[in-house]
Amino acid sequence: MLFHTWIFAAFFLIVYPAYLAVKHTRLRIPLLLVASYVFYGWWDANYLVLILYATAVDYTVVRLMALTRRRWLRRLWLAVSVANNLALLGQFKYAWFLIDGLNALLGHLGAGLAVGPPQLVWPIGVEHAGGAINAALGWLGLSTRLPAMGLLLPVGISFYTFQSMSYTIDFYRGQVEKEPSFLRFAAFVSLFPQLVAGPIERARNLLPQLRTEQPVAARDVTDGLGLFVVGLFKKVALADYLALYVDKVYAAPGQFGAAALVLATVAFSWQIYFDFSGYTDMARGAARMMGFRLMLNFNNPYLATGLGDFWGRWHISLSTWFRDYVYIPLGGNRKGKARTYLNMVLTMVISGLWHGAAWTFVIWGALHALGRAVTRELEATSFYRDRVPRLLKQAFVFAFVSFAWIFFRAQSLDDATTIVSRIFTESRADPRLPLLLAGLVGSVWAYQLVHESRLRRLLQPAFVRVALVIAMLLYLAVVPGGRSQPFIYFQF
Repeated sequence: MLFHTWIFAAFFLIVYPAYLAVKHTRLRIPLLLVASYVFYGWWDANYLVLILYATAVDYTVVRLMALTRRRWLRRLWLAVSVANNLALLGQFKYAWFLIDGLNALLGHLGAGLAVGPPQLVWPIGVEHAGGAINAALGWLGLSTRLPAMGLLLPVGISFYTFQSMSYTIDFYRGQVEKEPSFLRFAAFVSLFPQLVAGPIERARNLLPQLRTEQPVAARDVTDGLGLFVVGLFKKVALADYLALYVDKVYAAPGQFGAAALVLATVAFSWQIYFDFSGYTDMARGAARMMGFRLMLNFNNPYLATGLGDFWGRWHISLSTWFRDYVYIPLGGNRKGKARTYLNMVLTMVISGLWHGAAWTFVIWGALHALGRAVTRELEATSFYRDRVPRLLKQAFVFAFVSFAWIFFRAQSLDDATTIVSRIFTESRADPRLPLLLAGLVGSVWAYQLVHESRLRRLLQPAFVRVALVIAMLLYLAVVPGGRSQPFIYFQF
């Protein structure tokens, strides 16, 4: 169910008043859970079994950890949670990647062997769930049957497994309390606004909001609605429109010259920002209207003055997740300079692999790791902070990030290398970039520059914010956008 469709509008118009009606009662959490499962099951109801399984395992693990003070046993239960979540990701997200890599290695060694395609292997008990449900339906005399599940990537699995796993890790560290209610914990894992593409919420932020009734004031409704409209504008008017140009060029990069490839890459930099931050805005807006405060996930990342600053502004919930659960456990910056750089590189490469099972994503992560390693000391100097012009620093960050996006967006490693080589060697072809596209992106960039300058106060009055929302609504109503597309991060 996509936020920018009439189906979601109908869904929310049913769920929202029902939630307001029961939010003072014990039906609040059950309604949220049912609504979230309907939202998630809209794509494929089969995968509700998967999210329910992941939820049940982590809920049980924490209860078992709470029953003992023996450190080794608590570590064992934590390992069960981490291994289970990583196994789910590995089976659904990386099986083909690993098998293709193994077959390539066997072929290189001349072994004459090949590993077959991955088979769906469910955790203990889960493989029987579909059959049991079908048996029950037959016993009730119903002809409906659940189809067999194939090895497809379940939408949002990378997000809800990380969110659920962070709860078990934080409980082990003593940073959160045990959640006694299974329904409440299930609602935390599956809360529909942020279920399929984040923000990846922490238990210490979201669970307390689920434990007590959250007041819904008029300001929550207006601010939430405004956030949703901003996100809708980013997605429909900007991201989907930019996709028309980006998709055309990246579908056949060998047919375009350097100018078109550079412009398509820059366009993709903004497309993915508008697409993903647009989803986040809509998620935060829908949640805000229900009284929930989700964390900020984007903070004008293309105004960053360094690569470290960029990762403090881009996909903040994931960046901080990897910082807290990968970088710091590896040793962080506590074990000397060489180990700090190694930990940083490993974290960034793992982050790249999290985004997708392909060498292009690994290279994307490695490029950011290299860039961060090279510039880390420079960014800490007073010369860089005080003497280098701010716009020059921002231009460098945007250029580096855009170059790395080539490997993120390209359909294959061959396409990525073609784009990079032609950018530096080819000069033919008219870019044919629509002026409206350039004008829209320029307007957004100008707004962000004002937002982070001394002139920010000009944007604060209520009539200015209302006028901007009205202008975006009028644009959406009058100007035809690009072809409606799923959110980019749904594939992760």
